[in-house]
Amino acid sequence: MKERNHPLWEVVAKASGMTQANIMTGRLASEGIATQLRYEAAGAIYGITIDGLGEVRILVPVPDWERAKAILSRSYSEAELASWEKDL
Repeated sequence: MKERNHPLWEVVAKASGMTQANIMTGRLASEGIATQLRYEAAGAIYGITIDGLGEVRILVPVPDWERAKAILSRSYSEAELASWEKDL
């Protein structure tokens, strides 16, 4: 895992709530990319997703930004997901 105290962090994606943000950060963590989350407390506490309150910004160290963007932009086919389920 990369050093969490990297001085320069950049927003790589925005999520609509903590559930989506946790999925995205999990994908990045599985590839060894550190993340930080930025969000309004009210949105997280009450689950509000109106007028940007539920928006969660996902930040990564600048050197990992391009790789993180590529990881998050990748989608998986039903066949790929099904083959992974067999391994579980």
